[in-house]
Amino acid sequence: VQLVESGGGLVQAGGSLRLSCAASGIIFSIDTMGWYRQAPGKQRELVAAQTSGGSTNYADSVKGRFTISRDNAKNTMYLQMNSLIPEDTAVYYCKAASRGVNYWGKGTLVTVSS
Repeated sequence: VQLVESGGGLVQAGGSLRLSCAASGIIFSIDTMGWYRQAPGKQRELVAAQTSGGSTNYADSVKGRFTISRDNAKNTMYLQMNSLIPEDTAVYYCKAASRGVNYWGKGTLVTVSS
């Protein structure tokens, strides 16, 4: 499974961005896909995840602001981010879990200015 993120950039606080994660390879075997982020000097943390059955899980810090979704026809996962705050600044990574193996994208940088 190969994952490529896009959609990051610089946005003012209160703005929105939509991240995309395009998957290729043995995609039919993907169980869970998710978004993680890593801010400077901090550990990587879960932002949102979605199982193949559609169940979702969000970090408390993004609940009500971020929405994860998948377009299976396009083999793409999205993260709609609204009401962005400076604390959301980080490199955002896409992850796919398949048969006990985790695959990661290279990340896309999101910078939120105050």
